[in-house]
Amino acid sequence: MGKVGTIARRTFLIGAAAVAGGVAFGVYKVRTPFENPLKDGLVDGSATFNPWVLIDSDKITLIGSHGDKGQGVMHVQAALIAEELDVELDQVETSFGKPDKAYWNRAMAEDGVPYLSTDRGFAAETTRKVMGGALKLLGMQGTGGSSSVPDSFVKLREAGAMARETLKLAASNVSGVPVAQLKTANGKVILPDGTELAYTALAAEAAKLEPVRDIVLRDPSEWRLIGKPMQRLDIVAKSTGTQAYGIDVEIEGAVHAAVVCNPRQGGALNGYDATEAKTMRGVQKVVDVTGGVAVVADNTWRAIKAAEAIEFDWGPAPYPAEQSDHWAEVEASFSDDRLDKEWRADGDVDQALAGGKAVAADYRVPYVAHAPLEPLNATVLVEDGKVTVWTGHQIPRMLQQQVAAVTGHDPEQVDFVNQYMGGSFGHRLEFEHVKLAAEVANQMRGTPVKLTYSREEDFAHDFPRHIGMARGAGAVKDGKVVAMDLSVAMPSVINSQMGRAGISVPGPDTQISAGAWNNPYSLENFRMRAYRVPELAPTSSWRSVGASAGGFFFDSLLDELIHEAGADPLAERIRLMEHDVSRKVLEAVGEMSNWGSPLGVNQGRGVAFVESFGVPTAEVIEVTNTDDGIRIDKVWVAADVGTVIDPVNFENLVQGGVIFALGHAMNSEITYSDGMAEQANYWDAEGMRMHQCPEIFVKGMENSDKVRGIGEPPVPPAAPALANAIFAATGKRIRELPLYHHVDFV
Repeated sequence: MGKVGTIARRTFLIGAAAVAGGVAFGVYKVRTPFENPLKDGLVDGSATFNPWVLIDSDKITLIGSHGDKGQGVMHVQAALIAEELDVELDQVETSFGKPDKAYWNRAMAEDGVPYLSTDRGFAAETTRKVMGGALKLLGMQGTGGSSSVPDSFVKLREAGAMARETLKLAASNVSGVPVAQLKTANGKVILPDGTELAYTALAAEAAKLEPVRDIVLRDPSEWRLIGKPMQRLDIVAKSTGTQAYGIDVEIEGAVHAAVVCNPRQGGALNGYDATEAKTMRGVQKVVDVTGGVAVVADNTWRAIKAAEAIEFDWGPAPYPAEQSDHWAEVEASFSDDRLDKEWRADGDVDQALAGGKAVAADYRVPYVAHAPLEPLNATVLVEDGKVTVWTGHQIPRMLQQQVAAVTGHDPEQVDFVNQYMGGSFGHRLEFEHVKLAAEVANQMRGTPVKLTYSREEDFAHDFPRHIGMARGAGAVKDGKVVAMDLSVAMPSVINSQMGRAGISVPGPDTQISAGAWNNPYSLENFRMRAYRVPELAPTSSWRSVGASAGGFFFDSLLDELIHEAGADPLAERIRLMEHDVSRKVLEAVGEMSNWGSPLGVNQGRGVAFVESFGVPTAEVIEVTNTDDGIRIDKVWVAADVGTVIDPVNFENLVQGGVIFALGHAMNSEITYSDGMAEQANYWDAEGMRMHQCPEIFVKGMENSDKVRGIGEPPVPPAAPALANAIFAATGKRIRELPLYHHVDFV
């Protein structure tokens, strides 16, 4: 990296501390593999080779331990195993498996350390390894941060290869043919004379053997599935309405529950009158839960309607009641006593600002809801020696701990059956709805309780993306950008989210600065400071977390500086970009969009680049300023993930991410009045309509030497690219989201 003296010193100190910490928790334990959980209850004649492959006499089951919330990760996990196992995807069944330490996420350490993703130095790599070791010891099984593919890419191919080679050894024992003369294809071991032995027929013999660990992964030139267009395993079910989600779980004898909790989140329940609710059809009982009341009935609709009939006396919110007070607290946080961390201090920013033509601007981003299509739900059965939970969730082992704390069981007594999720965007990292379901079920032991949030309750008790402001300044000289000074103030999303789980996270919050400090430009003079706002409304991780705000702040300021310098927006970004992989991404999106070609009347193009989760992503957006408002015509996206697993799914994830991001940039926010969210349903937080959707062109690039995920990286560049395009078409610079406060859209 360019001028990173202060970063280098800090990373060395942190890396040294991490090495010392590694000794404390034991290198031996870190290197020791976990037991295979599939061995528990394994029936005679079935074989398991590792935690991801189970074969018996009639089927092959592949375990995809990462939760599928619509991103297609179950399909990707199955494809990675199948690539080396030599099976076709229509020959296997898939399962999320049971929560277990063996499924710890190996990729979470990549973005959990205070280093640039491009930093491959000793301190950075050592700290990543040490943090990875700590995550292993914790058994941190989780889905999020676009980590599923980088976590799975090697270990699942190894799992498939281990199973394949062990099955070949079993076939050799049965046939007498040396392993070296055996081949595999289509779920079978093939002998030299053409005889085929199905994997299922070899399961009993393979079960007698120790899994073969001396394996060599195939060269990419031999891949049958990876990098080739595939039809996702869930596409038929989702296209025909037959895919089952958590909300579709049906357990014999179950009752249905709805909750109403204080809409002033964290406020007290002073009292309530449920007289009318108790007389309504189908209602079985009304029970107290933390912060509110649950109605139990014979179906969900009756439970929800009865809950609406209860009269409540709610206490005040523990945060400012009015939205204006939230903004005031954020604005007051640019002070030395609230400095969370100075992330960059390259060059001499003050001197550069004094010596060039200066630009200054402030930016704002609002709270925004997660609002996945499937409302929050959980089905829980509490028994004296066991708890069973059916829902879709992203952190299975933590869910076990949270439920056990409610019911008084040990975490090992909580059986979690993960489900497909109808969207999340970070919403299903939370536990409150599962804990409430457990509270009700704990009062009705022996009876399954299915809790479903109404849409209004889902909005009222969402933990939205954190609010934020930025103060930016910069200088230009001789047609170039020579300095940037960016300060960002936000509440700590990590402190808020992890605090609800009872976990204290020391040190600076990396998500206040994400997307703002880590873009690999070679700015000669660059300062980036993060300020921590005292907690306001409770918040949570939202798709791309802090980068969705930080990327808007950084790239918007950079675009203003480039305009002031009189430079071309794309050419100047390319000039400033020192990271080769990222520069190629910018060059590619320029070629895709035919940047610099003539535009029609009232048209404009905007470009933005943001790196998030290690993925350099550039987007160009073309708009037309019509009499009816801004029309978004086309979007071009280039992103480098090292290896594209499935080009079809990659394109769909990018397109979906762009639509998600543009809709929120155009229209969406959560505001508070009297301590309550004013938006209660989709019509209050409108996304992008079909008639507003542009053509979206996608290019997946493979120059990076690390494999990355693509679920979140398309989101951060969309808002600044759109704002920059609107400026190019209208001359109007917009510095806050959502954009509808300043322009109309067709």
